Amino acid sequence: MSKEKSVRLDRLLSNLGYGSRKEMTMAVKNGWVDVDEERVHDPGFTVTPEMVRTGRVKLDGEILDPLPPLTIMMNKPAGVTSSHKDPGQVVYDLLPERYARRNPKLAIAGRLDKDSTGLLILTDDGELLHRITHPRRHAEKHYRVTLRDPLKGNEAGIFARGDMMLGSEDKPLRPARWTPEGKKAGVMILEEGRNRQIRRMFEKIGNEVVDLHRFQIGSLVLDDLEEGKWRTLGNADLEKI
Repeated sequence: MSKEKSVRLDRLLSNLGYGSRKEMTMAVKNGWVDVDEERVHDPGFTVTPEMVRTGRVKLDGEILDPLPPLTIMMNKPAGVTSSHKDPGQVVYDLLPERYARRNPKLAIAGRLDKDSTGLLILTDDGELLHRITHPRRHAEKHYRVTLRDPLKGNEAGIFARGDMMLGSEDKPLRPARWTPEGKKAGVMILEEGRNRQIRRMFEKIGNEVVDLHRFQIGSLVLDDLEEGKWRTLGNADLEKI
């Protein structure tokens, strides 16, 4: 949604996930929407993005959710799947229900497997999504890793070579930086994010990851965001990615 273009109320509310276009048409007609503290009953009434951002448009007395582009940082708990649909709990269940219905949709920029925890970014910004997930853009991902077996001391050299092949893949992994922190733990920094990559890397050399936590992407750090909680990222945050 551009800054210059006005939008109908029913379309705006539907795109933000509050309900279907038909449901939002009825919501406006029933007097649930105020613009500049005045009740509006016309679903075709148009408002500007600036009016929405400054809180001049309210639904049922509440300021509307942020307009696109929207980017969210979440501290993903273990046992939650990074997907839209799964038999168990998914990351979208941790957000307001309407966020799963937004248009454009919030996509996950760099998934974490079900057993892993930590920094997860959801965004409807295609450029940002590309910047995080494409290895050539070098948005480094930082992970704290706990292992089943003691380290042998040669792991950093093996991972840094950039010649490790995983399973049936036909392209070697990019060089990764491993810094040990104790006998069975360390920090891994990746420039790419293949499926269960760190777990498969250690399996390749005969060890097993028992705990994996992503705490940083680029210069953006999870900090003290509680597990299962999320917050909207501002421009200063996005510049760190």
